[in-house]
Amino acid sequence: MMWPVTLAFYLQRASLRRVEAVQRMNDAQAATQGDATVGAASVHWRRQGSGPSIVFLPGFPLAGEIWDEVIARLRDRFTCWTADLIGLGSSHSMASDDYSSPGQAQVLLGALSQLGVDSYALVGNDTGGWIARELALIDRQKVSRLVLTNTEIPTHRPPWVPLYQALAHVPGSGAMFRQLLKSRAFRRSPLAFGGFFHDLGFLDGDFHRQFVEPLIGSASRMAGAMHFLRRMQFLRLDEFMHLHRQLAMRTLFVWGADDPTFPIPIARQMLSQFPNVAGFHAVANAKLLVHAEQPQEVAALIERFLSAPAPQTAD
Repeated sequence: MMWPVTLAFYLQRASLRRVEAVQRMNDAQAATQGDATVGAASVHWRRQGSGPSIVFLPGFPLAGEIWDEVIARLRDRFTCWTADLIGLGSSHSMASDDYSSPGQAQVLLGALSQLGVDSYALVGNDTGGWIARELALIDRQKVSRLVLTNTEIPTHRPPWVPLYQALAHVPGSGAMFRQLLKSRAFRRSPLAFGGFFHDLGFLDGDFHRQFVEPLIGSASRMAGAMHFLRRMQFLRLDEFMHLHRQLAMRTLFVWGADDPTFPIPIARQMLSQFPNVAGFHAVANAKLLVHAEQPQEVAALIERFLSAPAPQTAD
């Protein structure tokens, strides 16, 4: 008689589904979130875990949730904070200056102060890595270590970005981009998110639901992204060719090896500008969003870096 075996099988599957549902509920409850008001700005933040603080910054045009898979592997040992940049996700401001890279850093500084984050490691990807450097520059006493992943490089211009910055000044550009993003072919092309992932399958499912649908469905969300584009000045980024020398904290580079936006050979040239480089790790089978595509490896590299004692200096 096979029915007892079949019944046991379905009972086991039902039990597993209940366990998974409870786990999802616990994960949701583990994340605390809110909005910090800093002057004319509202900064959306999330917190998970306990232990020493890590602040994660996402890139354009994403939000803090893009770090969730890495955070899930670190929150047992660290308090993991994410903040949406002004104009992206759920953060916004009535002051245009807050959308610039120095303005973003000042707003984040105020938000972290309100949240009582006194000492922290700072991790940034893409434009979040640019803002992380702006923040580290003005909060050097509190930033214990810095991790940069696939981010802007002084004097290098990412493909398509200058064109999009010019288009962002054209009336109606937001509506145009919203229409373009409805096309799966456009979303998967190098003009949109084709350079984000080694495996383009990542562009569907959760990524589309969390980050693309809000841009398509919300005129205000797209308007924030356009304002963000208009205010990010690459001439300011070029100044970091010299400003990097002021970032004395230990710095780790983690790079998606196949990234066409910030190619590894150009990224490596930037290392000599930093006074305290811990290493440069190329992660295979990953592009711009290395942390979303290879979260286990990225989390392991961050944990090892943050857990390692500071190197001894000669007296």
